[in-house]
Amino acid sequence: MRINLLAFVAGILWLQFQADVPECWGRALALGGLLALLAWRWRGRVTARVVGAVGCALLGLAFSAWRAELRLADQLDPAWEGRDIELVGVISELPNDFDRGTRFRFAVEQVLTPEAVVPRQIMLSWYCGRNDCTPSAEVNLRPGERWRLTVRLKRPHGNANPHGFDYEAWLLERGIRATGYVRPDDGAGRLAEMVWSPGNLIERLRHSVRDSFRALLPEAGHPYAGVLVALVIGDQRAIGGDLWNIFNRTGITHLMSISGSHITMIAALVMACVAWGWRRVPALALRCPTRRAAIVAGVLAALFYTAIAGFAVPAQRTFYMLMVAALALYSGRRPAASRVLCLALFLVLLVDPWAVLSAGFWLSFGAVAALLFVGAALVGNDKGNWRQYFKAWGMVQWAATLASLPVLLLVFQQFSLVSPLANALAIPLIGFVVTPLALLAAIVPWSPLLELAHAILALLMVVLQWCATWPVWQAAAPPLWAAVTAGGGVLLLLLPRGVAGRWAGIALILPVVFWPAVRPAAGEAWLEVLDVGDGLAVLVRTRHHNLLYDAGPRYSAESDAGQRVIVPHLRALGINRLDTLVLSHRDQDHTGGAASVRAALPVGNLVSSFPETGASQCVAGQSWEWDGVLFRVLHPSADDFPSEKTNRLSCTLRVEAGGRTMLLLADTEARDEAKMLRRDAEALAAEVMLVPHHGSRTSSSPAFLAAVGARQAIISVGYRNRFGHPKAEVLERYRERQTKLWRTDLQGAVMVRLAAKGVEAESWRQKHRRYWHGH
Repeated sequence: MRINLLAFVAGILWLQFQADVPECWGRALALGGLLALLAWRWRGRVTARVVGAVGCALLGLAFSAWRAELRLADQLDPAWEGRDIELVGVISELPNDFDRGTRFRFAVEQVLTPEAVVPRQIMLSWYCGRNDCTPSAEVNLRPGERWRLTVRLKRPHGNANPHGFDYEAWLLERGIRATGYVRPDDGAGRLAEMVWSPGNLIERLRHSVRDSFRALLPEAGHPYAGVLVALVIGDQRAIGGDLWNIFNRTGITHLMSISGSHITMIAALVMACVAWGWRRVPALALRCPTRRAAIVAGVLAALFYTAIAGFAVPAQRTFYMLMVAALALYSGRRPAASRVLCLALFLVLLVDPWAVLSAGFWLSFGAVAALLFVGAALVGNDKGNWRQYFKAWGMVQWAATLASLPVLLLVFQQFSLVSPLANALAIPLIGFVVTPLALLAAIVPWSPLLELAHAILALLMVVLQWCATWPVWQAAAPPLWAAVTAGGGVLLLLLPRGVAGRWAGIALILPVVFWPAVRPAAGEAWLEVLDVGDGLAVLVRTRHHNLLYDAGPRYSAESDAGQRVIVPHLRALGINRLDTLVLSHRDQDHTGGAASVRAALPVGNLVSSFPETGASQCVAGQSWEWDGVLFRVLHPSADDFPSEKTNRLSCTLRVEAGGRTMLLLADTEARDEAKMLRRDAEALAAEVMLVPHHGSRTSSSPAFLAAVGARQAIISVGYRNRFGHPKAEVLERYRERQTKLWRTDLQGAVMVRLAAKGVEAESWRQKHRRYWHGH
């Protein structure tokens, strides 16, 4: 059975790497069913196992393809993107405030605009129009309310970068098939205070708990109140960026929201309490065995905790795993732990086939599998001696840490060296003390309970802040095969002592830990125009040097392109230092992520066209050479300073490798282009260029394009941006010159390689397309 279940999972996993949903999934279903029947008919034979596994893999593929088709069919008509649509629906999740408004999930009940086609579930932002307002406070948005809204929507779209977060996959898993914003001046109005349903009732309860915690623990004197909110209702947005940095560096991020460990520990705590009380009441013990009563109580506690978490996907996974284990125990059977794990895996993917796209899925099941594997070896070794308890504790920490290593290095390219110590302290305190106190305060809103939970959490944070000063292991992103091989190494290392070949697991793990960074050859340059939305960020790599040209935009008060896109990308490439950071000009869509980049890694030289502490001025005529690659500044000239218009000072950089050239232009305008033509027209010639000012009509003059003569041009632009970039007339100028155009909004990050043998360019969406991209 276990092989067949794993084969079914493999079929689901295979589909998530495909560019399109196969049209032949019906035939796969028929063939898979036939093979499964044949395997059942031939049961007992060796060939039956192979035939059954193949059949189950085909069934898994067909099932996930069917689910994908249903999910993708619920989509926004492209003709209605960016147009006013009037809707009636219900706020179906807890609204979350951000610096310029609030964001919430909206379940569409009725489309009032004729002929408009809108998905059933959408994500909306309600913006303030002022920097200091909060719409949810002004209009008092609450879950379960029915509203009539005029909205503008767009299809799911996210930044597409190597090793970056796939926002479109995240939306797909949650069934959100369009995003947009509310037009508050167009007759928005509340139609009902509450639409009664179990889901809306749970969300309203979560909203009440959050409001209660905010009232009892004012933010001014309680810096960790947001953590308590996250532990009770799973709302992580109240946790600041500085705290997340501490949690990441100590490896306890999984503890700072409702995770599998919390649900498991709460269920275990309730089971223990019920069992203790149940066996002391003879009438109850005679009517129902204590063990069964405790199991039922534990499952109900887990269900309640999962519900108050808003049935978040990670919490659902844990609940399904616990339910499978509880059913097995309740029935009186003693199935193998591996069989329970496989059944839980099957059930999770039956409900959510996209769970395999989440790192948390692999961390959860990997850690549980390792703990069960080690736990089986520890059974019967408990002699009541404190040394045996300490040994068991050490083995559990060793197993959990080792099992998470391949996934963490594959997905996040870093691993906290102090994680075992931090988790050993934080897990019991958070799971058995802080979280139960916070949950009790949610049921009985008594201030001393929350104050006590916050005080204990504050003491823990003192230790965690010290742990955060310890180094974090970082390595370049390894290939998938290295992570899979490391998983085999983990399995070998967890084998009981004395098993031959056990230490060979170290050799299997070493590649994922020390995977070398891939670099260009001498005389070559690799340039990556990252997809940062409305802004610009270009990474230039030579054999031994790294240059970042602009740092992308600032998205919100706590989020920017440096934090979300650039730093994770640099970490995945194994880059721990920038030799030069060029900030072309002052505009926020080019410098918004600079602070995050400079905080995350050292920068050797800062160059800008505006006054900046510790920066040298970008002036035409500057040049240098790295590893056989020539860099030359073409604009602005010394006589351009000062200028009231920041675009006029955009630093233009020429990169030449192997006789091939790429021109990096920021927001230069036609007047600046004319100056460069007069100054040195020959220096402008390039095979590849960045389209200046994101395709604005103020740039890309015909004379300038003729002088550059680029065969390929890259436009860094946001999807359906409010400026309407790139302009149609500008695109036409490039097409007239038969220039191949690349656009980050449509094709994601664009990678360019300059070498003596020629110029190679490719886009991330083109190379790594998935079936949900663009739908």
